[in-house]
Amino acid sequence: MPGDHRLDPYDERVTAFCRERHLATLTTLRADGTPHVVPVGVTFDAGANLARVITSGTSRKARHVAAAGPDGTPVAVCHVDGRRWLTIEGRAVVRSDAPAVAEAERRYAERYRTPRPNPERVVIEITVTRLLGSL
Repeated sequence: MPGDHRLDPYDERVTAFCRERHLATLTTLRADGTPHVVPVGVTFDAGANLARVITSGTSRKARHVAAAGPDGTPVAVCHVDGRRWLTIEGRAVVRSDAPAVAEAERRYAERYRTPRPNPERVVIEITVTRLLGSL
């Protein structure tokens, strides 16, 4: 369909783009419903259908997601590289358990660099509902 920018998570273009080092923006919603948009590093795991963002548990983005409760909240992560772009939409929750944080740190290190130590680190896990883009 013309204008449809949906992408298959297993499309090699998605895989390749998500291996490259691109920063992204994460959009969460404040309590009043307005968007909160911040730069982040994000990883995408097609096999688990998850995108992951590491952050401090005290960050606003983590607090916005945590405030939604165990069912999570809708979020979007957008990468832009010239004319190429990828948006990951999904439902986010905050995980603080050591295995989830370690896996997110491992994936972050593969895509970006080894993250600095942070005892307050959590991972925002996004169950992906849609990928949009032009790759």
